[in-house]
Amino acid sequence: MSQGVFDINVIPHPLSGTPFGTALDLCLILAAMCLVVAIPTRDYSWVDRLWSLVPPVYCLIVAAGLDFASPRVNLMTLLVVLWSARLTFNGLRRGVFRPGHEDYRWVAVREKLGPIRFQLLNLTFISFGQMLLIWWFTSPVHQAAVWSETPLGWLDFLTASLFLVLFVGEAVADEQMWRFQRDKKRRIEAGEEVPQPFITSGLFRYCRHPNYFCELGMWWLFYLFAVSASGQWLHWTGLGFILLTALLIPSMRLTETISASKYPAYRDYQASTPALIPGLRFKI
Repeated sequence: MSQGVFDINVIPHPLSGTPFGTALDLCLILAAMCLVVAIPTRDYSWVDRLWSLVPPVYCLIVAAGLDFASPRVNLMTLLVVLWSARLTFNGLRRGVFRPGHEDYRWVAVREKLGPIRFQLLNLTFISFGQMLLIWWFTSPVHQAAVWSETPLGWLDFLTASLFLVLFVGEAVADEQMWRFQRDKKRRIEAGEEVPQPFITSGLFRYCRHPNYFCELGMWWLFYLFAVSASGQWLHWTGLGFILLTALLIPSMRLTETISASKYPAYRDYQASTPALIPGLRFKI
């Protein structure tokens, strides 16, 4: 594995000297930049803008460290590049990368916590916490690189196939949401009645958050590449998708609280439709 060209060495850590260790150094640099820029701009969505961009960079660093000689790492990198392209496109058309754009959930959190506690949250979670989480759920590519001599097997092909199915599912869900919101905005601007203020059609008839279901599913599957490479079912890189799940569940809960407060009929939708997994009801 090529190493020297990748060394940044921001701080000493167990992965120093490895390509994914360089990805960690880059992660820390970007987290510090997000923290520094957020305070004067009062814009706390910088990590949101990087969310779709840095995972393929981390994977490309690892793939290049192997001189692109590992079929498994190359496959993982290709899938993450596809994931990134779709999410970045969706973010661009929603205005996520536009200066001044801020996720409405951060507004609600800031109002609830107050300025001092929100700045503490910015220091610990928004900037460094989220950036480290992104690095962590990408980390199975490191395990695959360590075991790069293991040939591709049936689990890799099955994982890649299921990943692509969920990739298409999330793209469909995002497109359905985009068209719904565009039509809703058009109706409001035209002074027309909006018969349904939140989407319940398409994939959203099967669960309230099909995009989150597909997103989590892809990163749970991503870990299986590390399992296939190493033969180890339990490894520290698996904490990434677990932590991602622990982040997205409260995020969904906050989204649902806001929606239920705005639209009384949303509670009927909650009562009739599973939250995350089609056919499986549990309270989030």
